[in-house]
Amino acid sequence: MAEATSTKPYLLRALYEWCVDNGFTPYLSVIVDSSTRVPMEYVRDGEIVLNMGPLATSRITMGNESIECTARFAGVARELSIPVAQVAAIYARENGQGMSFEVGASPGPVSNAVAPHLKAIDPSVDATEEPTPPPKPGKPTLRRVK
Repeated sequence: MAEATSTKPYLLRALYEWCVDNGFTPYLSVIVDSSTRVPMEYVRDGEIVLNMGPLATSRITMGNESIECTARFAGVARELSIPVAQVAAIYARENGQGMSFEVGASPGPVSNAVAPHLKAIDPSVDATEEPTPPPKPGKPTLRRVK
């Protein structure tokens, strides 16, 4: 019997669509490796958090193996290529709802939480500006469980 396709790319697309449909800003947390093409000057501790909203990106393609788009960093358009296997989480900036995943592992989510220490890097904002503050206490947040 053939191995089943991972659910991860399907869940990423579904949560991205849910964020956009509800007026939320989808953020991706990505663990950067040699196959990840992102501006390295924005990588912190091997991780980058990207604003993937329609206003911050263009020509976004979310395939089963990679996510590709053009995004602005400090006003300069950059081509991004993110292996689906390297995506640690997708969540809505406004309320923290989303899902986290094991990086490099095949199927399925680990939990529905992201690490509270993640720093959002908004490609549409100049890098010298402060990142968006985390959601207010009392609202659900995501945390990554290892």
